Amino acid sequence: MKMKVSALALVVTGALLAGCANQPESAAPKASENKTAVAEQNESAKANKMFDDAFMARVMRSPMFQGYLGIKKDQDKWDDISDANAKKELAITKQQLADLKKIDYDKLDTQTKLSYDLAKQSMEDEIADFKWRFHDYPLNQMGGLHSQIPAFLINQHPISNVEDAKAYISRLHGVPKLFEQLKVGLDIRTEKGIMAPKFTYKYVISDSKNILKGEPFDEGEDSTIWADFKSKVDKLDIDKKQKNALLYDAKQAMVSSVKPAYNDLIAYVETLASKADARDGAWKLPQGAAFYNNALQRTTTTELTADEIHQIGLEEVARIHDEMRQIMKKTGFKGTLQEFFKFMRHDKQFYYPTTEEGRTAYLNEATAMIDNMKSRLDELFIVKPKADLLVKRVEAFREKSVGKAFYQPPSMDGSRPGLYYANLFDMADMPTYQMEALAYHEGIPGHHMQIAIAQELEGLPMFRKFGRYTAYTEGWGLYSEYIPKEMGLYEDPYSDFGRLAMELWRACRLVVDTGIHAKQWTREQAINYQLENTPNSKTDTVKAIERYILWPSQATAYKIGMLKILELREQAKQKMGSKFDIREFHDVVLKNGPVPLTVLESKVKAYIQSK
Repeated sequence: MKMKVSALALVVTGALLAGCANQPESAAPKASENKTAVAEQNESAKANKMFDDAFMARVMRSPMFQGYLGIKKDQDKWDDISDANAKKELAITKQQLADLKKIDYDKLDTQTKLSYDLAKQSMEDEIADFKWRFHDYPLNQMGGLHSQIPAFLINQHPISNVEDAKAYISRLHGVPKLFEQLKVGLDIRTEKGIMAPKFTYKYVISDSKNILKGEPFDEGEDSTIWADFKSKVDKLDIDKKQKNALLYDAKQAMVSSVKPAYNDLIAYVETLASKADARDGAWKLPQGAAFYNNALQRTTTTELTADEIHQIGLEEVARIHDEMRQIMKKTGFKGTLQEFFKFMRHDKQFYYPTTEEGRTAYLNEATAMIDNMKSRLDELFIVKPKADLLVKRVEAFREKSVGKAFYQPPSMDGSRPGLYYANLFDMADMPTYQMEALAYHEGIPGHHMQIAIAQELEGLPMFRKFGRYTAYTEGWGLYSEYIPKEMGLYEDPYSDFGRLAMELWRACRLVVDTGIHAKQWTREQAINYQLENTPNSKTDTVKAIERYILWPSQATAYKIGMLKILELREQAKQKMGSKFDIREFHDVVLKNGPVPLTVLESKVKAYIQSK
């Protein structure tokens, strides 16, 4: 693919050459060095333009990706999720890989060489993994279009003018087609013997029915989508007649398109549920072992086997249990660790009531913890994010099924802040002793620091700013729970126990994920292991195990990533001695955006060598 060198690159090159020409002869670079520098700049500019063109082309083929980035071009449409479109995307990726290989790698600067390596590996993985495209569960309790549609409309479809409102209505009319594509994909999976375990479908059905509760579907309070649309339109600076016309059109779309689409989906899922069985692990899928081993490699960005990851988990669980016994002694508790778990699980002092007052108190306290950490970021970081972070309660329509907490990145232009979502459906699942660690992980210095900074980095192609490597991203999140301990936070021993409880939870994930998917553990076996080894409630545990079942390998990323970051930090401390600066180390970890752990290791080692 031939591309023009950007104007900026030509200007910079010209300035460099002009500067060289004015230097004394003794200091001027040799002509060969000038030629090399110009060639490097030209080829790097060409490569970076290719990266950004490819990224934006993919964004512009995905109306929903546009929405997540705050782009409004196709905001009246949903994505094309057909297999025919997946094959088109594969053909595009193959062509882009062929074009990439025409770039002269030896003429690239250091940063662009890394971009080239990451882009090439990502494309090769995408092509290799195409055969596994049906090895997933598009509808499950963690997500799927049934819950993604209202969440997307609420959070990613702003209405600032009449055109935005009309686009919203068009999306409502587009739900039936989207669901038809979804059902075709599920039919293909069913034919291949790829079906989610039986327990999954009750969540999908209940969440879908929740969408249809209230006006305009039936009597009662406004439904989730209707309340969102009404609230947004009400804020428009237009006359009442225009508002009423928009509300009428939206109501018609919800009754004539959204309601029948969801009812059809519910009936379809009930049929699927009657065919499903109770087998849980990836081992049950066609070529299940090969699929899971590949998933582990992609998730951890390592060559660790399932057996090795399982053993690491067992060792980490034992280590953390020992540290917990020390904290137990500090609190003066008399009894075994299991009895301490039971005490922490049930004592009312560690839980807000499941009332609106209790939920508000939790959100306020979590916000205060994050605000305090914001004020101390200079102790840990050189670069800090510009985008703000807000704490938000998970919406009612999906709070019964989604996880306890998660993070949503800010928009590309920073106009929409990052969001730390806390699931406050049942306050028994949100103990106050875990509040600190959870806020640090999802907010600051965790995902918001890492993801918002990556999006704001200058000089990197967009695919690196908005890409994700799960072990890197979640490893940083878990590492971020630990950093505040070194700053003197977690002063309350129960809160420090909560930090360890969160780390223990991730260590157990290594055991149960590999147990379920490689060792054929049952759902009940995994639940019992987690209950016996952590202080978390049974409902919390059941939700977690069901998540790991539906998302093979993802749960292994946290601990593997954290352990690598800690290992690299210890190497830097040992080799650099008094020259070690925690702020510089964090800068090295964050300044290249998301990368595989192997690349992170090479970057840290280069940093150590430079000192």
